[in-house]
Amino acid sequence: MKLLLVEDDQQNREFLYKAFIEQGYTLDCAEDGQQGLMLATCEHYNAIILDRMLPKLDGLQVLLALRATGKTTPVLILSALDKVDDRVTGLKAGGDDYLTKPFSFSELAIRVENLIKRHTFHAPLSTKISLANLTLDYSNQRVEVNTKTVNLQPKEFKLLRYLLDHQDKLVTRTLLFESVWEYHFDPGTNVIDVHIARLRKKLTEASAQLEIETVRGVGYRLKASEG
Repeated sequence: MKLLLVEDDQQNREFLYKAFIEQGYTLDCAEDGQQGLMLATCEHYNAIILDRMLPKLDGLQVLLALRATGKTTPVLILSALDKVDDRVTGLKAGGDDYLTKPFSFSELAIRVENLIKRHTFHAPLSTKISLANLTLDYSNQRVEVNTKTVNLQPKEFKLLRYLLDHQDKLVTRTLLFESVWEYHFDPGTNVIDVHIARLRKKLTEASAQLEIETVRGVGYRLKASEG
């Protein structure tokens, strides 16, 4: 997978370059908007990470010019501008995702991975996802443990499906709010904790051989239980 990083801050650029290389990506870097636009239009990338405030051409100008050429490469905007209007402006300009600074690399990496998956999506041959003795079939909204149905509410089903899609990976609270509740911010409620608790209870009662691990202050990880 090949990424383009357009970032004028040298420290951030060097950090992200090293981190993504360690994740197995190939990465090109540009330090201003003009250079970034040239690379984005002339080369093929699986995704572009674009800083909002850049010299020569700012991020929105780069994005608008890129989309005007017909390029559909998924773009994640990085910015210190964190107001709702700023995010809306970035998404309207053609951005596929928007992440505010400061950010954690783990969240950035997951967002980039998800952008690439959505952009290269092909219809699955199977509508089922399995882990240990649990199977979720999203064609008929059914969850089974050892062939016995587990009755879940719609949000619980959506939450479990997202965790299964990212099994063994850390999923942040922010990602859950965006993907399950379609909030683009943390509303400051305990809605996730309540649904996780209910889901855990139902899975335990059904003898599902998996667990939802809490990573305090960050998010959750779904994995097969030991033993």
